[in-house]
Amino acid sequence: MSSDPVPNPEAGGGVPPADEPSAALAPGAWGRFVRFLLGKPRDLRDPSLFRHLSLVAFLAWIGLGSDGLSSSAYGPDEAYRALGVHTYLAIWLAVATAVTVFVISYAYSRIIEHFPGGGGGYVVASKLLGHRFGVISGSALLVDYVLTITVSVASGGDAIFSFLPESWLRFKLAADVLAVLFLLVMNLRGVRESVTALMPIFVVFLVTHGVFIVWGIVAGAHHLGPAVHELRAGTAAGLSSLGAWGLFLVFLRAYSLGGGTYTGIEAVSNGLQIMREPKVQTAQRTMVYMAVSLAATAGGIILVYLLTGTHAVAGKTMNAVAMENLFGAWRVGGVRLGAGFVVLTLASEGALLFVAAQTGFIDGPRVMANMATDSWFPHRFRALSDRLTMKNGVQLMGLSALALLVVTRGSVDALVVMYAINVFITFSLSELGMVRFYVTHRKTERDWKRHLPVHLTGLVLCGSILVVTLTEKFTEGGWLTLVITVGVIALCFVIRAHYRRVFGQFAHLNEVLGDLPASSGTVARAIDPKQPTAILLVGGYGGLGIHSLLNVQRVFPGFFRNVVFVSAGIIDSANFKGAGEVARLEERTRGDLARYVDLARRLGLGADSRLAIGTDVVEATTALCVQASREFPRAVVFGGKLIFEEERWYHRFLHNETAHAIQRRVQFAGLTMVILPIRVREAPPRAPAVTARAA
Repeated sequence: MSSDPVPNPEAGGGVPPADEPSAALAPGAWGRFVRFLLGKPRDLRDPSLFRHLSLVAFLAWIGLGSDGLSSSAYGPDEAYRALGVHTYLAIWLAVATAVTVFVISYAYSRIIEHFPGGGGGYVVASKLLGHRFGVISGSALLVDYVLTITVSVASGGDAIFSFLPESWLRFKLAADVLAVLFLLVMNLRGVRESVTALMPIFVVFLVTHGVFIVWGIVAGAHHLGPAVHELRAGTAAGLSSLGAWGLFLVFLRAYSLGGGTYTGIEAVSNGLQIMREPKVQTAQRTMVYMAVSLAATAGGIILVYLLTGTHAVAGKTMNAVAMENLFGAWRVGGVRLGAGFVVLTLASEGALLFVAAQTGFIDGPRVMANMATDSWFPHRFRALSDRLTMKNGVQLMGLSALALLVVTRGSVDALVVMYAINVFITFSLSELGMVRFYVTHRKTERDWKRHLPVHLTGLVLCGSILVVTLTEKFTEGGWLTLVITVGVIALCFVIRAHYRRVFGQFAHLNEVLGDLPASSGTVARAIDPKQPTAILLVGGYGGLGIHSLLNVQRVFPGFFRNVVFVSAGIIDSANFKGAGEVARLEERTRGDLARYVDLARRLGLGADSRLAIGTDVVEATTALCVQASREFPRAVVFGGKLIFEEERWYHRFLHNETAHAIQRRVQFAGLTMVILPIRVREAPPRAPAVTARAA
């Protein structure tokens, strides 16, 4: 589905350079600065491109798994604090946390097998529960990934400022904003580059926190016996004072409020497209890395809190307090090595939280692109930049995260609540979809008895966490995330309704003109470069392109003896899946152009075509027009543009101003371009309401 009819608006950027690039196409000073900042364009014809862009399991673990692993900085903290005086339950809390990580991770490994094309919760809900559930899951995911950036950066700031002077706290929000801007630029450069640059932080975190957890358990091992005794005595006391149900609710509340621990698990299934082949095996290996590391880290930290008698201290995280208790007194020759280790560990924790924000920048735009493909979001969010990043999506995620940071003043308590609610909306819908799948496919799925209990358990756990978190924290941020998510859902339905009204009116043209005979016995007319030539911008073969060709002949009868069809095959998020997809796109575009050329020759015209594969429709098409004009000096360029009966402010955002953008660049290069308006009435008419005439 196109957002602008001629040329194909879904096309996005970069094109093989012309033999003699026009000066009109050379970047200015700002363009050169942006190129320096973001790097030079990717070469789509580089046979090793997709291997260089994809991630092996270890790098995927860093780029996507860091979100889950970094949640150990705030998830166990929230859960342990929620126990209150019932800290003896921490042993069961640590076990429940580890088990939940493995249950959800295993469930998502099965989802990866069922949906090897990626897409995560949005695709699962759309395919298994219907598109209405899909847009709910997708909208919750988008808000979740904005919150991934915000929570990670804000929590990272908390970790770092835990060991800085208290007077510096007034600079925390500014530091958080700068961190988001830095990550935004890194992601505009490319996913692999940003992940590789941040790898040392991930490794330091693993080493320092491994030492923290292992030493915390070893140093507190003599408290393990008393802790078990206290568990028995405390449980007996709790049962007598609260009853079995009351004590269970205390545990359930703490377990649920620690739901932020599990918030990054889905990222791997959403980011399947960036995995190294074979993608499914790479993704499942990444999921194993993430599950083991997260279960060990989160469960271990809760156990360390218990064994070291850690209590909350104002202005510090629980991790910071536990580390100072364990290492603060370490000295070697009068040198306080322990204090240095605490600073290094907390710094790596804060830095890893910044790395975890990567997940929002990597997966958020991908979810947005999947939804844009289905017309829930503006089609421009499918486009890639010449660095093959989803520039529009990355920018929107970054700006939205900045807005939330400012609104909440970087409060982790409020952000984690909002974060967990949206995550568990998606988790619950994904598990519900898989449960429904195995129940309805019992006869065809031989292993349904093995998989159904896992997804059913996951559904119960995720649903419980969602309900408890909403109930407990509704007034502390829960209401805000529901308002934002419902607003995004409503916006999605409005956008989709608009696209359906507009593009539904083009169906008649395709029915009438799209099935014209593909060939005839007419002798093809030779093309004469000296004769007047129409350079016609087209997308896929169909009624709109044919209509434009016939309209040029109607408005300028007998004047143009030649027609050159120009089309840019655009690599966007829907077909950026490997070198084979690029070849198939080129073959498909070449086939559409051949049909246009055949039609023009049967109309008595000399006809030819020009093709480019790139990521930006304006840049690619402009270069082709400049090249064609050198061969056909008497050429006029023709393009099409949607013209609405009543122009509204949102039309330019939902429908790319492709024709005018090309016209500006083509005219600056010294060519003439005529735009053929394609008139559209947004209200569904009884008869087709799409017409065209010369501008």
